[in-house]
Amino acid sequence: MGFFAESLNRIQPSATIAVATKARQLKAEGRDIISLSAGEPDFDTPQNIKDAAKAAIDKGYTKYTDVDGIPELKAAICAKFKRDNGLDYKPAQISVGTGGKQVLYNALLATLNPGDEVIIPSPCWVSYADIVLLGGGKPVFVPTTMENGFRLQPQDLEKAITPNTKWFLFNSPSNPTGAAYSDKDIKKLTDVLLKHPDVWVMTDDMYEHLIYDGLKFYTPAQVEPGLYDRTLTINGLSKAYCMTGWRLGYAGGPEKLIAAMRKLQSQSTSNPTSITQWAGVEALNGPQDFIAANNKVFVERRDLVVAMLNQANGITCPKPEGAFYVYPSCAGTIGKTTTSGKKITNDEDFVTALLEEEGVACVHGAAFEGSPAFRISYATSTQALEEACKRIQRFCGNLK
Repeated sequence: MGFFAESLNRIQPSATIAVATKARQLKAEGRDIISLSAGEPDFDTPQNIKDAAKAAIDKGYTKYTDVDGIPELKAAICAKFKRDNGLDYKPAQISVGTGGKQVLYNALLATLNPGDEVIIPSPCWVSYADIVLLGGGKPVFVPTTMENGFRLQPQDLEKAITPNTKWFLFNSPSNPTGAAYSDKDIKKLTDVLLKHPDVWVMTDDMYEHLIYDGLKFYTPAQVEPGLYDRTLTINGLSKAYCMTGWRLGYAGGPEKLIAAMRKLQSQSTSNPTSITQWAGVEALNGPQDFIAANNKVFVERRDLVVAMLNQANGITCPKPEGAFYVYPSCAGTIGKTTTSGKKITNDEDFVTALLEEEGVACVHGAAFEGSPAFRISYATSTQALEEACKRIQRFCGNLK
């Protein structure tokens, strides 16, 4: 018998965190590295939110709170769901966790039994499958294509559902592709789900406010009220509110599920940081105008990156509708050799050589179950993006 838990053998360390760590190490060694691997805005947290956190410290709001959120924050979340999504939730239907990742983790760990299947459209965020595996479930990837804008097609969802399907995990706008779904797109999927009353729906709406080109955001329970009683609508403050390090995620869902998640959280982390919770109250209730201002910058950066990457030999980069990622194909570089004599046989070879030879860090598509491709986060300075894209063009141009 080994010392470590068998369950650990089922999972991998987060690939995005691994790339960011390697980039930091190279930087520390004095290398000129541009890291486009981390999914976090380079904008600072808005001042009013920081002020609310400082005020919370000064008022002594530094004690334990209710396990899954203070009443004031739950009220702000209920108001947000009503205002932005037309969804009615009571405070007893709200769960607050240490980032969206914990909320997802709690929901999956509290519901999965061995053999339960979770349908995940791919390419997908790196952590979904590993959390499912840790919970003893089985991730079922349903591939999407660049031709369909990386949007899941209803017939593919239908085909993937079996008697063992417990959850359908839906993410729009998507990490890593930036694909966003219209209400019509979602309706086609919810129509399929209505035919399968035992399948629950988990939405990851983390990039809700990061949606462009006049597209409007919709979430499944809003499009199809018939799914309300078996949908967990997950969101958080990390991305749109520039609060990645604050760690605050939340969800609305059926009371029995929220209670099960609370039970699990009571035996793991207990409450999210009290100070962060008060910052969250201000984030949701305070002015929202900075989001549109930030989005203007994101759109400019997206358009710059898409244009420059499409000028690189062997790269095809579609224009995403949301989030702050592009997900270009590097199929045209496979089989070629770099200036230092390295042969590129897959997308991991591509990003490794790009990091070593040009000092640009991005994440390979295999990490997101979508190859041959790579993910670039354009949530960094325009100057850094321009320089990184020049380096990618040079790297691709030198491939033999």
